[in-house]
Amino acid sequence: MKDTTTTYKPTLEAVEAAADKLRGVAIVTPLLKNARYSKQFDAHIYFKREDLQEVRSYKIRGAYNKISSLNSTQIENEIVCASAGNHAQGVAISCKLLKIKGTIYMPTPTPLQKIEQVKMFGEEYVDVILVGDTFDDAYHAAMETCERLNKTFIHPFNDEKVIEGQATVGLEIIDQATAHPIHYVFVPIGGGGLSAGLSSVFKILSPQTKIIGVEPKGAASMSTSIKNNRNTELKSIDSFVDGAAVKRVGNLNFDICKDNLHDILLVDEGKACQTILDLYNKEAIVVEPAGALSISALDQYAEEIKGKNVVCVISGSNNDITRTTEIKERALLYANLKHYFIVKFPQRAGALREFVVDILGPTDDITHFEYTKKGSRENGVAVVGLELKSPADLEPLITKMKLHHFYGDYLNNKPDLFQFLV
Repeated sequence: MKDTTTTYKPTLEAVEAAADKLRGVAIVTPLLKNARYSKQFDAHIYFKREDLQEVRSYKIRGAYNKISSLNSTQIENEIVCASAGNHAQGVAISCKLLKIKGTIYMPTPTPLQKIEQVKMFGEEYVDVILVGDTFDDAYHAAMETCERLNKTFIHPFNDEKVIEGQATVGLEIIDQATAHPIHYVFVPIGGGGLSAGLSSVFKILSPQTKIIGVEPKGAASMSTSIKNNRNTELKSIDSFVDGAAVKRVGNLNFDICKDNLHDILLVDEGKACQTILDLYNKEAIVVEPAGALSISALDQYAEEIKGKNVVCVISGSNNDITRTTEIKERALLYANLKHYFIVKFPQRAGALREFVVDILGPTDDITHFEYTKKGSRENGVAVVGLELKSPADLEPLITKMKLHHFYGDYLNNKPDLFQFLV
């Protein structure tokens, strides 16, 4: 990926032109006040519901605005993109609506549900090619095809027309919030297209509004770059928040965000998982991990937002149901309620019963048990996962395990061993 540094800033005229193009293509998503979070933070909390787009994310805005701007030669040569998720769906539906042929490269491990969604939105106008194990593999294959066949690459975020399309989210928020001034907008950051576009509109039309970017803790590429005062590629990232996990943000986006953002907050992936569960159980709202980031960051600004008008951008809801178990697991680990141990069981009758009756508390639940018996040893080793009712139950549990000689090791704070054994 070759970025070029530029002084590009989206103009209001360009964003309004994008909004005109998107009329009848992307819906004007509602800006809805949320009673529960408003009460919790003693503020007026509004959700900008981009999860209600037809493709269930804001990505349709930038993709359509970019593809609709192509000239006749580019249209004839066709377009290419690389994506494992929301951008692919935005490109696919744009190809169908504009009757332009496109090829979408996706990593081979992409869940079937996402692949089928892309094919459904694109119909006969889109070919899906599965290649490699990672997004980078798919990206390199897509770029090779572009260079070899002179096709146009549709970048997910580092593109002027894409940024201007995403900026229409900000334009809508300002149009919708006419009764009261907006004091804060919390917006998720992945590659930076949405945050760059939205913050540019607010800088022009509502400069007093503070724009707060939110990144996953395991993929803090924008905040790292702003701290370094240069666009910085991370060596490794946690890809769990797949809609906002990039190693390097776009140069265009970095230049804009470092000037426009009031602050950038980091959210633990487990905290985002808890927000996903809360929204589903208490609000009947389905969001993907990136879509939960803006809400998950509110407690970090709890004092500042009291009595204020606050908008959280809910960026998308493409959440695969097969991830539910992992989401719950990460939420419990973050809440300090799920714990994994190496337990040494004496090789004698009744040892397991003693562990359950004498060591575990009445509300402790065994959720994982993997036992390896070695006949020549005094102890058999098991990896045991326990779910507790309160974080305060952990220390008494460890004390009892050590007292009765069951304790082997605690795995939660040993990520390498944890990944290998659990």
